[in-house]
Amino acid sequence: MQDGIIYGNDDMKETIRRLPENFYNNRMFHIKRALNLTMKQQIVPKEHWTKCEEYKFYLEPYLK
Repeated sequence: MQDGIIYGNDDMKETIRRLPENFYNNRMFHIKRALNLTMKQQIVPKEHWTKCEEYKFYLEPYLK
């Protein structure tokens, strides 16, 4: 989730601005879902967990 939570510096803000619309919308969905579940003190159901080998650093190509 590192890509999903890092956004504090100017480079990351610009990277997020450059994301294709579907990537940006997916990112916002995941952040909102995480905040919602945190407020409810719940966790994502296990069938929705991302396996480590499936995780991709989706912001990396846009940082260059």
